[in-house]
Amino acid sequence: MKPIQENLRAHIIILDGVGIGELPDAADYGDAGSNTLGNIAKAVGGLELPTLQGLGLGNIAPLMGIEPVDDPMFSYGKMAEKSKGKDSTVGHWEIAGLISEFGFPTYPHGFPDEIINEYTKRIGRGIIGNEPASGTEIIERLGIEHLDTGKPIVYTSADSVFQVACHVEKVAPLGTLYKWCEIARELLMPPNPTVGRVIARPFIGEPEHFKRTYDRRDYNVDPPENTLLDYLKESGRDVISVGKVDTLFNERGFTRVEHYAGNEEGMAKALKVAKQDWTGLMFMNLIDFDMTWGHRNDVEGFYGGLKAFDSWFPEFLTNIKENDIVFICADHGNDPTSASTDHAREYTPLLAWHRDFLKGRNLGVRETFADVGNTIAHYFNLDCEIAGTSFLVR
Repeated sequence: MKPIQENLRAHIIILDGVGIGELPDAADYGDAGSNTLGNIAKAVGGLELPTLQGLGLGNIAPLMGIEPVDDPMFSYGKMAEKSKGKDSTVGHWEIAGLISEFGFPTYPHGFPDEIINEYTKRIGRGIIGNEPASGTEIIERLGIEHLDTGKPIVYTSADSVFQVACHVEKVAPLGTLYKWCEIARELLMPPNPTVGRVIARPFIGEPEHFKRTYDRRDYNVDPPENTLLDYLKESGRDVISVGKVDTLFNERGFTRVEHYAGNEEGMAKALKVAKQDWTGLMFMNLIDFDMTWGHRNDVEGFYGGLKAFDSWFPEFLTNIKENDIVFICADHGNDPTSASTDHAREYTPLLAWHRDFLKGRNLGVRETFADVGNTIAHYFNLDCEIAGTSFLVR
């Protein structure tokens, strides 16, 4: 099958952490009852998102305030995660066509002594923390000790992460924090115990008013196999990351990177990219849903972010090219109404559009996030082996 034309473009927009109901195995992950969109809707007395309603969001699952529409603009469905885990790395890898059969190890009791001892030896000072915690909570709780001792705060979560938090104005400049994270990444590789991501968590401010900055940096591992991104790049097309997506693939498969500080700037950059001339894929992640609101159980902030996206998206849609294909989805859930501040094992919404091939169809329940990647591969007529099943019908 030949491509429709040579200048094809695709856009994947990830609403980070925006799930739409617990998966059948959610209880195995401690996430029974999680429903990011559904529970937010109940908490705020009903969602008012007219753009997303018109696209077909209310046709996917019952959502208070968002009724199904008779003629949705986008095709709609929901996707199950087939990979093990519920973190951003495996979620994005799966969207790009790579299913992770084995989840990265987690550390519910902190990291083993041999790892911490070697880490402190390599960075030349001790650490405090070494426990699962909310990032904002542990900074407030241990921030004064951190300032007094100069020891970085090391913590993890329900995900496979080694996080290092430092006050970058009073304890360790940003470059030092990044170096300490590079050391952790080198250490946490096979045959040693490993993690999916090492994350630099810089913060500033005074006790009781500490504030994390947008200078966060993720240190990942390479995907074990080629993904859609590798095949697109090898075909001579552009692969553009907007947000943190490039870090989740350890920068592999991209031709251009556009980082940002917050959803508002991210949406502005995505709009700018959409107006430019290129062929290939824009892979965008809106991180505030997860980092700023989901992990902090901020229901009102989360809903405000959804409304901001809902207001922005029509402008984006009017500025794409004639033959572009667009996907809105998520990488996992992060229910801010739950007692947990961690990711949730949920279905994720799927909204997909092409002016000729993807309008108003019920795509049902997809068995894997990889169906998005496979559909894009089908659209570009790529000769590649990735997981998933295309739902593109020409």
